[in-house]
Amino acid sequence: MLLKKLNDGNEIPMIGLGTWQQTKKDNYINAIKFALKTGYRHIDTADIYDNHELVKDAIKGFNREKLFITTKLWKDFLDPKLVESECDRALMELDLDYLDLYLVHWPDRTKPLAEISYEMSKLKEKGKVKSIGVSNYTINHLQDLINQGIKIAVNQVEYHPFLNQEALLNFCTRHSISLIAYSPLARKKVFEDPDIKHLSKKYSKTSGQISLRWMIQKDIIVIPKATSDKHIKDNFEIFNFELSLDDIKKIDEIGKIKSQRLINPEFADFGY
Repeated sequence: MLLKKLNDGNEIPMIGLGTWQQTKKDNYINAIKFALKTGYRHIDTADIYDNHELVKDAIKGFNREKLFITTKLWKDFLDPKLVESECDRALMELDLDYLDLYLVHWPDRTKPLAEISYEMSKLKEKGKVKSIGVSNYTINHLQDLINQGIKIAVNQVEYHPFLNQEALLNFCTRHSISLIAYSPLARKKVFEDPDIKHLSKKYSKTSGQISLRWMIQKDIIVIPKATSDKHIKDNFEIFNFELSLDDIKKIDEIGKIKSQRLINPEFADFGY
C-alpha cells in the first residue's frame, strides 16, 4: 500500500474506498469487508451519507491501527460550538476512539469557517482527530484560511480526467495541502471516452485503472466507489504500472476539451 505523508506528519493511503450513496446494508458491509481483504485501509464516509453504522459493522474486529477512517462535518452544523459534539456523535456512530481525518464537507462563507477549522484543530489536541481538512474548497476559500493562520492537511474535491483542476492542484502543492479526488472515475464516464480507451488497450489496463493511475502520478489521493468484488479489486491494482509523461499529458488535455463538473449542488460555492 502506497502511503503519503501529510503536512502534519501523519500518513494516508493513496487509495481509499468511497461510500457516498452506499446505504444497502448487507451489500455494502460485504463490499467494505472485501476491500479490506483486498488491501484497502482507507475508508471515506460522511455524516450526510447516513452510513456510519454500515462502516462500523464492516470494520468491526479489524485492527484499528491499520485503518484510516475519514468522515465529514455537514454544512448544517457549521457552528464552532457544534464541532466537538458532532465529532463525538460521529465517533459514537462509528464506534471509534478517534478519526484519522475530519473534514468540513462544504464551505459556507456566511459561517465562520476559519473558527470552525480552528475548533477542529483543537480536537487533535484532545486525541479525537489525527488530521483535519476541508472538502469542495476553491483556491480563494483556501487562501482565506491561510490568511487567518489556519493549517489544514487536505482538500477533498471532485477530480477526474474531465475536471482536471490543475490550478487548484498547483496551489495545494505550493501550500503542502494534499488533494483527495472524489468521483475519480467521473461516474463511469471514463469508460466511455475514446482517448482513455486507447490508453487502456496500450497498457492492457481498464479505463478506470488508467484514470486512477493518472491521478496517483500527480500525487493525488483517490477514493473511487465500488461495490462489486471485481471493481474493488480492479481499482486497487494501479500500483504495478506507470503512465508515460506523454500519456499523462494526453489525459491532461481531455479536461481542457471536455471539461465537466458532475457534482454541483445549488449551495456549492465554486464561483468564489
